[in-house]
Amino acid sequence: MEALNHSGRLYVPSLPTLWPRMLMARVRPGAHPPFASPNVRYFYFARNAVWLTVKMLGLDAGEVLMPAYHHGVEVEALVDAGATPRFYRVGKHWDVDVEDVARRVGPKTKALYLIHYAGFPGPVAAMRRLADQHGIPLIEDCALSLLSSDGAVPLGTTGDVGIFCLYKTLPVPNGGALVVNGPRQYSLPEPPAPPLASTFSHTASALLQNLELRGGAVGRGLRRLVRALGRGTVRAASIERVATGTQHFDRRHVDLGMSPLTRRIALAQDLDGIVEARRRNYFFLLGRLRDVSPPLFNQLPPGACPLFYPLVVHDKAEMMARLHARGIDAIDFWRRFHPACDPAEFPEVAQLRRDIIEVPCHQDLSPEVMADVAQAVREAVTADHRTRKRAG
Repeated sequence: MEALNHSGRLYVPSLPTLWPRMLMARVRPGAHPPFASPNVRYFYFARNAVWLTVKMLGLDAGEVLMPAYHHGVEVEALVDAGATPRFYRVGKHWDVDVEDVARRVGPKTKALYLIHYAGFPGPVAAMRRLADQHGIPLIEDCALSLLSSDGAVPLGTTGDVGIFCLYKTLPVPNGGALVVNGPRQYSLPEPPAPPLASTFSHTASALLQNLELRGGAVGRGLRRLVRALGRGTVRAASIERVATGTQHFDRRHVDLGMSPLTRRIALAQDLDGIVEARRRNYFFLLGRLRDVSPPLFNQLPPGACPLFYPLVVHDKAEMMARLHARGIDAIDFWRRFHPACDPAEFPEVAQLRRDIIEVPCHQDLSPEVMADVAQAVREAVTADHRTRKRAG
């Protein structure tokens, strides 16, 4: 795989790209949740599943205990559905303080909400026991942890509800899922399919990214040309493109379902191979970077499927500029608190929001590309250390 842009530098997208052969590949049974789950509904966004969960479990007009370390869109969906968030402590290594959760459970608490960060399992067994102790449901947010397990236990199967996002891990145009576990059955509506033009637009974008990833200068030029033509066509035809990866909840899209194309592409993936590739790439970065940037985690737990490598930095803006200049699409991970959460109450989370950058380690990236990524990150971190040393 070439993974070079027009100037010979790396081109490393933040998300996996769609290979043309995936559109024609044989569909196979899904061996991981949510695909293997007996009671599941699919949506355009995972946030839609959060909203429906509040309504389904009768959490509106009550309080839900949520982690202070959150994206914000899941909190927006919960609030829009009528629930009130209350926040608990998360430590500097993404460690949920279960004792703090227990202290905060009160008479108005209607549910516990646990986020599994970037494929790393949270204390789901302890949270399950705490929820059972108080007779309230546990919601597992696996939006960042599709295909991950806690040892042999797949994430999203311990809570009363598991919520997943597909397009962060798989090269699909949209997709979220709500899984209901346990014996209790709910009559869940089947959401309507999204606009075909929107699905096509996202699919074409993923194919073009793959073209640039593999095609070097030629691929980049073709991608620019096709994107320019596509934008003109979209404007002329007044096509509604429902963007994924947006930062806020939009009630207008709450009833949108997942496209049939998403399901087909997802079930054509080698899911076990994706887990293996992501773990391999994560371990590679861990080995190459631990001496220049202390890792958030010294090991990768058994069963974890890492969404990205969390790089700890001192200056996010400067480090991201350095990596982007090298062709690595690093992402500013969860910089802002939701307004309902007081940053002063959670200083460790505030520090996490200042310090963590996403470095890609997804299944598209070969060992050769990962070697180039590791070298580029090392050089960027070392340059940052030299700059800070000179400054004082």
